[in-house]
Amino acid sequence: MSAHPTEIKLHQQSRLLEIAFDDGARYQLPYEFLRVYSPSAEVVGHGRGQEVLQVGKKNVGVSEVSPIGSYAMKIKFDDGHDSGLYTWEYLDDLGKHQPELWQTYLERLAAAGGSRE
Repeated sequence: MSAHPTEIKLHQQSRLLEIAFDDGARYQLPYEFLRVYSPSAEVVGHGRGQEVLQVGKKNVGVSEVSPIGSYAMKIKFDDGHDSGLYTWEYLDDLGKHQPELWQTYLERLAAAGGSRE
């Protein structure tokens, strides 16, 4: 059984989504991080090796968050991206592995000659 959120806050100025879970975990996930790790097919592709590297997302904002049943939420970003459901399990996983996932993203970005700007 995965953890369920007890609190979700958007911090627009610092561009952070703060989420607390009923198991005591609490994470501050930058909007950019959430955008580049979107669970949508547009980002992850339709199979292994089909991931699409997201570039230029440093200043992305969140314009809306909508609950999806009791298991997920949909995030609408100000760059128009709004597909993919962020399940509680996925958000918990992003929070737990944020440092290594972010490092992996930065390495992929550098290898591709991409920029966060």
